[in-house]
Amino acid sequence: MDALINLEDWWKSVYVLFAFCSAFFLGALKGFLVGPIACLILIAGNVGIILGLLPAHIGWTIYAVVKTNRYDIPLKVAILFALPALFGIWLGLSIAGNVLVGIGYGFFTPWISTFEAFRHDNESKKIFHCVVDGTWGTIKGSCTVVTDFADICYHSYPAFLKEFRESPQSNEVQTLRLILVPGCIIAGVMGLVVDIPLFTAIAIVKSPYMLLKGWFRLLHDLVSREGPFLETACIPIAGLTILMWPIIVVGSILISIFSSFFIGLYGSVVVYQERSFRRGLAYVIAMVAEFDEYTNDWLYLREGTIFPRPRYRKVKEESLSSGGNNGAGGKFSYASPEAPGMFIPNLAHSVSVREAIHEVKMVQIWEHMIRSCEMRGKELLNSGAITPSELHEYLKAKNSSEGATISVGLPCYSLLHTLLNSIKAGSNGLLLIDGVEVNYWNRPKDKLLDWFFNPIMVLKEQIRVLKLEESEIKYLEKVVLFGSNTRRMNAWDNGSLLPEDALIGAQIQGISRRMIGMVRGVSKLPTYRRRFRRVVKDLILYSQENDGCHGRSSPSSVASSEEV
Repeated sequence: MDALINLEDWWKSVYVLFAFCSAFFLGALKGFLVGPIACLILIAGNVGIILGLLPAHIGWTIYAVVKTNRYDIPLKVAILFALPALFGIWLGLSIAGNVLVGIGYGFFTPWISTFEAFRHDNESKKIFHCVVDGTWGTIKGSCTVVTDFADICYHSYPAFLKEFRESPQSNEVQTLRLILVPGCIIAGVMGLVVDIPLFTAIAIVKSPYMLLKGWFRLLHDLVSREGPFLETACIPIAGLTILMWPIIVVGSILISIFSSFFIGLYGSVVVYQERSFRRGLAYVIAMVAEFDEYTNDWLYLREGTIFPRPRYRKVKEESLSSGGNNGAGGKFSYASPEAPGMFIPNLAHSVSVREAIHEVKMVQIWEHMIRSCEMRGKELLNSGAITPSELHEYLKAKNSSEGATISVGLPCYSLLHTLLNSIKAGSNGLLLIDGVEVNYWNRPKDKLLDWFFNPIMVLKEQIRVLKLEESEIKYLEKVVLFGSNTRRMNAWDNGSLLPEDALIGAQIQGISRRMIGMVRGVSKLPTYRRRFRRVVKDLILYSQENDGCHGRSSPSSVASSEEV
């Protein structure tokens, strides 16, 4: 019996090895055939957008700086003089980044897709997807990336500038102190001269350890059949990860170098904010220590750093931890809000695929937003709150101010019902359409999500504490859907009543403004505009199908009435 078990394990190992080798060479072949096409589309498309929209970006930025009321005239002039250098950095880094992304996406996506096909249970499907996946899909994906990048450059960036330009009048207008200008310039140059070489040196010196540590973790999981190697279907994918780990390490080094440009230049901002050239130089030095300690934490090296970490912010003494520059005691002694960024994959014990299923992913939340907008849009179409003509107007709109009921009102209405359903269910977080609860424990550990998740949870608590009546909730629906359009609010009779209590009415208006601000922020994210336009097109088809059904059913209804 033991011999049979050993023989079965041996054949399984042979099968896995043969499948891995076959997928490896097939994926490489697909990468060399499809990669140049996808790479050319992505690089040519994105670089064309960058160069084509550069005059418009310059004009929009200059107009926004001139029109804003946040800065006084001398500071505006200084910013305008600095714009050529900033746009030069944007051109160089964006083109270089797109070239690297295009090469990586074009050549490695077909390769990875070949291994992803092993997740299918059916053997015939597995072979079919190994051959087909990553071919036409990679080319379509490169076109999608170009589309999303165009949306960011043509729609999201002007929206940011509009908010910056039309921001409310500040009580304290930021002024330029001419005495700080030389200090800002010198601090920015020092940041580039000091941070770029030291960031690069730290990343390169620690890269061999990262390479060996990652290989050790992955090989340990392979031998012990833990983590991604727990399921047999995922072994080829994890094997590819072992082979590709050096590329991941190189990518981490490149991202470290890329981030050091912006971290170094931020020294000029620190000089301006703190009104101190000395604190700007302290920031430049402290960032090296922050980065060294950041990489130590990710790679599970000793805590602390050997570099000095001077204080560069005017913070209260009691908010600082005791300790020196080195060791555990000094880990958070001079913690900065601008922690440097470096992509270092987690080298901790990895979870299995089945365990990872229980964690809520960013994709699930994104899909919930889209499906919820479509579902609520159908409800509003059926009730007559929105019309097909408004949907068509949104698709034809050239800016965010046109078609606001669809572009802003519909997502706000959808978000409101998500919050209301979560409150009714007694959820500690957000209850998605499929019944999954997103809370502080299982939510994706993503910095971008933190910007929206925490304010949404605060908004949910504010709505819960108000304990609104049914008519007041209906009124809140009107406010978030139509905003300040009182004519549309009065035209839609959903059973709402204007709150008699002026305080409740003001609180409802405040909730709607915060919700609109959140939705406007989400609308600037990549892929949102493309996916939301698809939702609007599906709603148009839904309305046309309903009109067709009504048109077909009307003659029969007339005939039946005549028979009666």
